[in-house]
Amino acid sequence: MAKRSMIIIALVAVFGVVGWMVAAKVDRSGELRVASASAPVKELLEQASARESEGQKIKAKEAYEKIIADHPDYEQVEEVQERLGTLNLNIITSNTDSPHSLKYRVVQNDSLGKLAKKYNTTKELIKKSNGLSSDVIRVGQSLRIWTAPFSVIVDKSQNILMLKTADEVVKIYRVSTGANNITPVGSFKIATKLANPVWFKPGSNPIPAESPENVLGSRWMGFDTDPHYGIHGTTEPEKIGQQVTAGCVRMRNADVEELFDLLPTGAPVVIQD
Repeated sequence: MAKRSMIIIALVAVFGVVGWMVAAKVDRSGELRVASASAPVKELLEQASARESEGQKIKAKEAYEKIIADHPDYEQVEEVQERLGTLNLNIITSNTDSPHSLKYRVVQNDSLGKLAKKYNTTKELIKKSNGLSSDVIRVGQSLRIWTAPFSVIVDKSQNILMLKTADEVVKIYRVSTGANNITPVGSFKIATKLANPVWFKPGSNPIPAESPENVLGSRWMGFDTDPHYGIHGTTEPEKIGQQVTAGCVRMRNADVEELFDLLPTGAPVVIQD
C-alpha cells in the first residue's frame, strides 16, 4: 500500500486552536483501520461511526475532534481530519440544528438576497441548507440560516487554506500559491465573486471561461486591496500544493466551488508566510 510523507494538521477544537505537526508516514487508502488503532482511538472511531449512521452529526463531530485533540500521534490522524472537514461541511450545508444556526420565518417582501445580506451569508448556502432548487421563497416558510461568520487563512509555507467559522476550523484545503513566494501576505477581504470567469490575460485577448487556457478555472474571488489577486480554480490540478502561480491562491475547481458558496462578499482572508 503506497505511503508518502504528508503534513498532519491537528485541530484542537475544544480551544479553537490549530496545532501543526510535521511529517509522518500515513496510509493514504482513505479507510480508517479501526482494528489497529489504540483502545481509546478505536472507541472514539466506533462512536463517531455509530453517531453518523444514526444521524447524530454533532456527536460524531465531537468524537472526531477528540481523536485529533487527544491522539495527534494516531497514524491516520490526517484521514480523521479529512472526515471531520467533510462532516463539518455537511452540518453547515444541511438543516442540522447547530448553535450557529437559527430558524427564520419568511415575511412579506423577503428575498434570499435580503436574508443573505442581513445574516452575512450567501444565497447559495441558504438554498443548500433548505433544499431549495430556486430563489423563490414563500411568506410563512421556515428557513434554516447559518449565522456564524466565515473567514480564511492561507499558509504559504505549507500551501494550505483553512476555512473557519466562529474561530473553529471547518476544513483544510491544499492550494497552490505564488512562484518564488510572490503571493502577498496580509489581511484582505473578498471584494468580487465571479462564476465561470473570463480571464483578461495581460497582453492577450480575453480568454473565455470554457477555454482550457483559462487558468482561473470555474470560480474567482478577488481581494479588495488589489483586484489582480484572489482565490480561484485551476486547469492544472496536478500542480496543487506547489508554489507555481502568478501570485493568486489556486484551488481545485471542486474545492473553490465549495468555498465560493460559503464565503460572502466582505469575508476576511489572511495570508501568512
